[in-house]
Amino acid sequence: MAQYFEIHPDNPQPRLLKQAAALLQKGGVLAIPTDSSYALVCQLDDRDAVERLRRIRGVNDKHHLTLLCRDLSELASYATVDNRQFRLMKLATPGPYTFILDATREVPRRVSHPSRKTIGLRVPGHKCTQLLLELLGAPLLATTLILPDETEPLNDPDDIREQLQHLVDGIVDAGACPLQPTTVLDLTAMANNGAPVVVREGQGSLAAIGL
Repeated sequence: MAQYFEIHPDNPQPRLLKQAAALLQKGGVLAIPTDSSYALVCQLDDRDAVERLRRIRGVNDKHHLTLLCRDLSELASYATVDNRQFRLMKLATPGPYTFILDATREVPRRVSHPSRKTIGLRVPGHKCTQLLLELLGAPLLATTLILPDETEPLNDPDDIREQLQHLVDGIVDAGACPLQPTTVLDLTAMANNGAPVVVREGQGSLAAIGL
């Protein structure tokens, strides 16, 4: 049975999020809010937790998972970033954007794209997610909370609790999130003077970042 944490979206309670962070550190998979939609998360370096996350989500190793980072300073350990890429990301963070970048050797092979050696990264703007990342002191591996055979993410915490209470270790309820997923930008071509590629237009505005 999942532990349930009712969190204020604007003034998240550190005491409760410390308990959620402890679950993650013990190998847990949690459902948490973000500034685009709810997500399933676990620790990056926990093989068993990553496999559980993929099973719950119903995706294989070809599906891009995303690293949730506190800020852009964490990116250098997990992705190779040049000045052009950094300037674009600085405009868009924190916010509902996911960036596909070339992964460094620090990223375990099981979580980078198997054929392209890329990784998706984002810096969420949700206060609850930001505090959780701060308490952990490390990025989280994440995927949008869309159940197998569904096309829309779960957004209502009561629905999440009803459907996932026996599958995840914890549910962080900070109220409803936007239903739209993140805007996904593939920035890998920029390393060779190419242009960013819009993989998916979602919650993040393209005009706001000059695209």
